This record gives sequence, structure tokens and C-alpha cells, in this order.
Amino acid sequence: MSNIHLSSRRDLSTELRNAILDVLLAAANEDGAYPLSEDVVLSIQHGSEATHVVAYVDDAVAGYAFVGNSIRPKVELAVSPTFRRHGVGRALLDFVCESNDEIELWAHGNNASAKSLALNAGFEESRTLIHMRRSLLNAIDEADFPNDITVRSFNADLDFDAWLTCNAEAFGDHPDQGTWSEQELRLRLNETWFNPEGFLVAYQGDTMVGFHWTKVHSEEVHAERLGEVYIVGVVPSCRGIGLGRALALAGLAHLRSQGLTSAMLYVDASDHTAMSLYESLGFAHWDNDTLFVKRK
Repeated sequence: MSNIHLSSRRDLSTELRNAILDVLLAAANEDGAYPLSEDVVLSIQHGSEATHVVAYVDDAVAGYAFVGNSIRPKVELAVSPTFRRHGVGRALLDFVCESNDEIELWAHGNNASAKSLALNAGFEESRTLIHMRRSLLNAIDEADFPNDITVRSFNADLDFDAWLTCNAEAFGDHPDQGTWSEQELRLRLNETWFNPEGFLVAYQGDTMVGFHWTKVHSEEVHAERLGEVYIVGVVPSCRGIGLGRALALAGLAHLRSQGLTSAMLYVDASDHTAMSLYESLGFAHWDNDTLFVKRK
């Protein structure tokens, strides 16, 4: 297709932002998986230091690529189903590769076209996130918390700073989660899906030592209201006492109390401890997200 043209910018107008979000939703409905990760969508909606590359066919927004602001930037892209198989995805990826020596590219879901695009452009698979699901209609064991642990719903006035500290300790070796900033937390607390009753925090005395943050997805992408084990974290000093399992069970019980019938989660394929926990709670493999890396 000869009439593809690209535009790179740091800021998005409201009109262009909405056009990009329409492309993302169309791609999600076509593929059964949302094409961009949550933090990228928040960047589109609220602004960031990232670069936005927009592909046009004539005057229509045909595709989009997000390029993070780092030495090895994170890249995610989507192409409207209307304009697929015409070189839009390759044009976006070639443009990004020309400007960066090393790139991390995420492909969401088992999308053969996305994986083929990455491999044909010289990328190599580097990391896999496993998408797991379970029915909430099946039995959920009672959450059995250690005696010295108290659990309640998140209160931003009381727990904001304590959660940032707990999260950093719980995910100290995690490439994404452990570095959340105040702004990243605040953005999510202001999202329409946020429900403090589904954000459980565990304290040992005056110290937060664990949490389970749940999320409820609308029907737009998954064709049903779907609960998510959004984040479960336990600080190293409280691992091995059953706290993570108890928090997971309590969160699942909360999701079922909201009238939901299914729950999902993402877990790194290399985290065998977490995988074993979730399998023991009835979760099974559903789909994969794949990180590809290209080095010059």
C-alpha cells in the first residue's frame, strides 16, 4: 500500500487520542486480546515523555506505535483490522527501529501475525507472561491469615506511602512492578474501574507486609465482566507463612461477591513459585504475552 504515511509526536490532541483508542478497541475485538499494556494506555490518555508514532492511510488513522523514553525503549503497536496485511505494522516497526539501537517489543496474546512481524524484523523472544483464568463458580477456600496479620480495604489517606514501600520491597527484582512511582499509583486510583473494597492490604503491626489489588474489566474486550487478580505482593520477610495464598483467596472471594463468574491474571513464566500457587488455586493457562528484544 503506497499511501501509508507516518507522523511522530510527543503530544496528542483529543481528537487524535480518541482515534487511536478506537483503533485499539477495534484490534482488541478482532483479536480477543487488548493490543497494548495498561501503562501504555494510561500514557495515551494522560500524557507522558513517550513518543507516539501514528500511521495514516489517506486521512484515516490506520495504526499506532508507542515508544518509551529509555535507553532500550519499550515499544508496543497496533494496526486497525481495516488496514491489516498492507504493510502498516511493518512501516511502524521499521520507523521505530531506524531511530533506536535496542528495542523491547511486546506482543499481546497468541497473535501469529504479530510474532511473525517481530521475528521477520530481527527480534528474538526474551520473556513470556502467562495469561491464566479460572471459574469463580467453583469452590474458593476460606482465606486463613496468620494470627499477627490484619487485613482491610485500602485507604488512600492512610495507605498511599505504605503501599509504595511495600510494593517496592515485594517486587524488588521485578523489571516493571517494583519501580512504580507516586504518579503511577495515583493514576490508577483515579481510574473508573478502581474500587477500594477490592484492594486488600495486610498489616503486621504498623507495617504493610502484603496486598491483593483486584480489578474488574468491562465487557468491551472480553465479552463479559471479568475479574482480575491485578497484583498480589508480599514482602520477603513474610513469605512462606501462607500470606500470599490467603490474600489471593480473599481477593477471589471479593470478585465473586461482585457477581463475576470468571477471574484472570498474568504471571511471569519464569516465576515458578507464583505459577504453582495460582495452579493450586484453580487457574489454568489461557494465553501468552511475549516480549521480543532487538539489539544492533
